[in-house]
Amino acid sequence: MSEHGFDEDTLRELADEGNEAALDRLADLADSRGDLDGLSGLLDEGSEHAGRLLTRRAVENRDLRELQRLSDAGSREAGAELERLLR
Repeated sequence: MSEHGFDEDTLRELADEGNEAALDRLADLADSRGDLDGLSGLLDEGSEHAGRLLTRRAVENRDLRELQRLSDAGSREAGAELERLLR
């Protein structure tokens, strides 16, 4: 169960049906567990929220390579943060 009491399998089913809010909740769950592979998978599925969470972590760790990877995956926020850190 998630912190909101939602079953993760149900969230996954809803996300698979195109529910973006459910996809965002799955990203929050992965983030709370520190599941970077899960977040990356959600980013691959098109979750902008997962991209923001990964970008936040990469900035905190000053991980330029991860920011570049995220930028290459289409995250404008990661690209902007990468440019900011390189200045």
